[in-house]
Amino acid sequence: VQLQASGGGLVQAWGSLRLSCAATGRTFSTGRVGWFRQAPGEEREFVAAIAWRDVSTYYADSVKGRFTISRDNAKNTVCLQMNSLKPEDTAVYSCAADSRSGFGGSPIAYDYWGQGTQVTVSS
Repeated sequence: VQLQASGGGLVQAWGSLRLSCAATGRTFSTGRVGWFRQAPGEEREFVAAIAWRDVSTYYADSVKGRFTISRDNAKNTVCLQMNSLKPEDTAVYSCAADSRSGFGGSPIAYDYWGQGTQVTVSS
């Protein structure tokens, strides 16, 4: 599985960005896809995840109510809509996928990773 993340950029505080994670090499019919982020000097942290089969979604408390994760079956893509962005959301965002079911809130729960995309939120 190859994952390609895109959509990062520079945005002012309270602005919006939409990240996309496109998968090639296999289609998702089970398992989970998650977004993680890592700021300079910080550990990678969970942002959001979606279970492919029942479309259950999970969010970190810090982004709940502002970010929305969704999937597009036809395009084999998972998107992360980020609204009301804050400077503390600045980080490299990466998507990850795994064939196992259930919630995956830790990086070790994912076998496949895409390259990151930079999100910078200015104050």
